[in-house]
Amino acid sequence: MEAAICTLISQFKMHAGKDGSSSTLSKDEFHSLVTSQLPNFVKNAGDPRAMEELMGSLDENNDGELTFTEFWQLIGKLASKQGGFSQ
Repeated sequence: MEAAICTLISQFKMHAGKDGSSSTLSKDEFHSLVTSQLPNFVKNAGDPRAMEELMGSLDENNDGELTFTEFWQLIGKLASKQGGFSQ
C-alpha cells in the first residue's frame, strides 16, 4: 500500500505545476492525469465537458484547481467502485 500511495503522490506532483501552482492541478493538468493514468476507471475521460463536470464536483472551494486532498476524493470513489464497496 505504501508503494501505491507513493505512486499517487508522484503522479499528482508530476502533473501539477505545469500551468501554475505546483501544489494544485489546473483543468488541463487534471485532464492529462486522468487520461494518462486512469483511462479505464474514469468514464468519458476524453470528453472535455465530462471532465469539467468531474473536476467541478471535486473542487470544494471552487477555485478552478484541485488540491491533492480534493483529488484524493476521486481516488477514494474509484477505489470503492472498483472494490465493490458501497458508498
